[in-house]
Amino acid sequence: MSVLDILEERGFIEAVTHDREVRELLESSSVTCYTGFDPTAPSLHVGSLVPIMALAHMQRNGHRPIALIGGGTGLVGDPSGKTEMRKLITAEEVEKNAKGIGSQLERFMDFTGRKALLLNNAEWLTGLEYIPFLREIGRHFSVNRMIKAESYRMRLESEEGLSFIEFNYMLLQAYDFLKLCDEHDCVLQMGGSDQWGNIVAGIDLVRRVLNRQVYGITFPLITTSSGAKMGKTAAGAVWLDPSRTSPYDYYQYWINTDDGDVARFLALFTFLPTDEIREVEKLEGAQLNSAKAVLAFEATSLAHGRENAVRAFDEAAANFGKRQIPGELLPSSTIPRSSGTEAAPALGGPVSDIPLSDIEAGIPAFVLFHSVGLAGSKGQARRLIKQGGAYINEERVKSDEYIVTASDIKDEKIVLRAGKKRYHTVVVKKEQ
Repeated sequence: MSVLDILEERGFIEAVTHDREVRELLESSSVTCYTGFDPTAPSLHVGSLVPIMALAHMQRNGHRPIALIGGGTGLVGDPSGKTEMRKLITAEEVEKNAKGIGSQLERFMDFTGRKALLLNNAEWLTGLEYIPFLREIGRHFSVNRMIKAESYRMRLESEEGLSFIEFNYMLLQAYDFLKLCDEHDCVLQMGGSDQWGNIVAGIDLVRRVLNRQVYGITFPLITTSSGAKMGKTAAGAVWLDPSRTSPYDYYQYWINTDDGDVARFLALFTFLPTDEIREVEKLEGAQLNSAKAVLAFEATSLAHGRENAVRAFDEAAANFGKRQIPGELLPSSTIPRSSGTEAAPALGGPVSDIPLSDIEAGIPAFVLFHSVGLAGSKGQARRLIKQGGAYINEERVKSDEYIVTASDIKDEKIVLRAGKKRYHTVVVKKEQ
């Protein structure tokens, strides 16, 4: 079975530019492939996992992936999938974001010994001279063909329209493919379905300039069974950076997967064998809940390491009760399956420290819930309290004017809860 078969079986493939040729190429030789990542934030989120996992599958099957950080294209902004122009960010922000993204990708791929490459297109794009670029690259592009691309057509039909700076994006992404092919023998570009036009433009440019045939694969837009976009929750995006989304909250995101998505997400977001995953499609009730625990554990292990995944598993057990995972359920998973020999921590959810003097002075409850990340803003924290969804030591906070004081300390800690399942423990520290 080739890696293309694996990707198809697991649900990664939307379209392939040259199906037979790509299949033969991947079966007969080791190839270099790439996917780009937009550095508009210092962290990737769950919505980026499909291309990350696809690159990881390529590496596991003997091919060399290139993760391309769009340090140059990020200064322009990709119009694909957007009805309005993206906010332009500074070169300093792009550079900072690129570093954060690189450290996250290293969790999924092995970059040692050039087994995978982590590159930044700022290296070659920011030094381009405009007139030479137009003469050498721009002359190969037909405006008539460009405006037929879905990403451009959608923007042209929008109220805001398409800016000239965005119109150049396709040329820059095509130039990336040309550069990677010429310097790293990269012959395959992969990306989301909204990147089809950009990928095809790159294939055409490589053919015209280098007289080489290269290929493209696109991934489907992954939504939940309810139609929601992957990685979005009421609290906001689910980030891969643990300082933005803690390993515990990351685990909880996956444990709350809709029943109808469990098998599909196991295929996409873990490396567990597909024959084991097929058995999950037959489950329901408590057995399906156990499968969700395996999904959450495996996904968290990939993003944050097994130690953090075990800790999240144990914290969930402390909050909601120990979940027994049958040995015959997804047996390749390394999730703890013992009957309780592993001690669950006494603290609920993520933990942070706060000086006793701060508590004695009094902290508004809405400020505390926001500061520990249980609400995305102070206004959101106030709404949480007004709607009856905020708890301190399992007592509902009745007013958004409530002040947290030393009287709320129980056993040197204060346990906060937002909604039914999101916990945070504040450990109160006495100053020395």
